[in-house]
Amino acid sequence: MAIGYFINQYPKVSHSFVRREILALEAQGMTVHRWALRGWDAELVDPVDLAERDRTRFLLRGGIAPLLIAGIAMLIRHPARWFAALRLTLAMCRNTDRSIPLHMVSFLEGARLAQEMMAAGVRHLHAHFGTNAAEIAMLGATMAGITYSFTVHGPDEFDRPLSTKLQLKITRAAHVVAITDFCASQLYRWARLEDWHKVKVVRCGLLPDFLEVPLTPPAEAAHFVCIGRLSGQKGQLLLIEGLALARRQGVPATLTLVGDGEMRPEIEAAIAQHDLGAHVTITGWADERQVRAELDRARAMVMASFAEGLPIVVMEALALGRPVLATNVAAMADLVRNGETGWLYTPGSIEAIAQAIRECAIADGETLAAMGRTGRALVAERHDQMREAAKLSRLLSGETPSPIA
Repeated sequence: MAIGYFINQYPKVSHSFVRREILALEAQGMTVHRWALRGWDAELVDPVDLAERDRTRFLLRGGIAPLLIAGIAMLIRHPARWFAALRLTLAMCRNTDRSIPLHMVSFLEGARLAQEMMAAGVRHLHAHFGTNAAEIAMLGATMAGITYSFTVHGPDEFDRPLSTKLQLKITRAAHVVAITDFCASQLYRWARLEDWHKVKVVRCGLLPDFLEVPLTPPAEAAHFVCIGRLSGQKGQLLLIEGLALARRQGVPATLTLVGDGEMRPEIEAAIAQHDLGAHVTITGWADERQVRAELDRARAMVMASFAEGLPIVVMEALALGRPVLATNVAAMADLVRNGETGWLYTPGSIEAIAQAIRECAIADGETLAAMGRTGRALVAERHDQMREAAKLSRLLSGETPSPIA
């Protein structure tokens, strides 16, 4: 069965988990057609992402004209479905934080997606993220007369569940995939009781190349790496404060920030304010090879996030034998276990960050190596991408309810 995948932006540096999932599904014999709103001109550094870009069709490429043409074509050919999608769009417009024109653009994007899916013979559509992508997938699937599902990661979906009509999207979907049990619990909060059975846990995972490489010992020096978008949600400003406090307490800790983002100027200012220019490096975006190299030369990975789903970089660090220092948010405790695979601490606390850095810095090498081995075994047990893709494949290709009229 040919299935479609839809993501707002693809490929994207921070969406490597989507790419791995698609490739794993294809390795198991599924035909996957990729669509995204944008991404054809994105700055990419990974050759695999560049290859994925060539396989992806972009709905916004060509501007508004193709969207309007698709909208008219779908009205002429399938008026009942078109009006059903329009009714859903009007429902999305009520009590929302997005403007009505933006919802109407989503309607036209759904029309073009439907048109292209029908031409490709797609019988089921899967989207990643329960926000705008799920809205367009719902509208496109309605106009195409097929079923759809979507994967929820959090925390964005749970920050605005009412204005994004999360319950409506769940009601219309054939399945809703949660990446963790915590994520599933939040979906249960907003889904109708009769829709709970649609919620299925399929974890993000790693391919064998991460789980089979020989382990190297953590660095002797107190060098830490933080991987992720430089944003308010990720808490790097507090991480800089925690590092500065640890250094004032006598810990010769250094830090590499791998990533880029809207908070970079503020983070660079904080580094200068604390006179950490010689001790903190920002690399910008990096491909998988560079991420591995940064993890290999680190003692541990550190995070100070205020909200998360369950970051892939935590799995990558543990798979490479590096302990993880992280805030106790969402499902982080699934993998980061105090004294077993790393240090889990209170979010928002500079003192807690400094204490975790200090304890990791003074831990002996064998303790850290044992944490790394335990972490790799845990990731292999819970986050093998091929095994999780097999679960998803059965879900997407199995018997699904008929689309709701």
